[in-house]
Amino acid sequence: KEPAATIVEMLKDVTSCEGEDAVFECCLSRETAQNAQWFLGDVPLQSNEMNEIGVQGTRHTLILRKVTREDSGLISFKVGQHSSSA
Repeated sequence: KEPAATIVEMLKDVTSCEGEDAVFECCLSRETAQNAQWFLGDVPLQSNEMNEIGVQGTRHTLILRKVTREDSGLISFKVGQHSSSA
């Protein structure tokens, strides 16, 4: 059984103006097959025309496209028992 990945680089707070993109990054201790999930408040996010979720090795990114005031709030990244918020 593979050891659980941990978060080694936590999320940082991001301030964006309306219409700009907001970029969040999180780094894990290792590449993992575990399900990693992004949230805005309690709502799980998926890749679509407004949200771009990417993974490059151990780096996980979330881009919120053309943010509005409704997009403000707590962004969380969760993998296994570990989480980070900004």
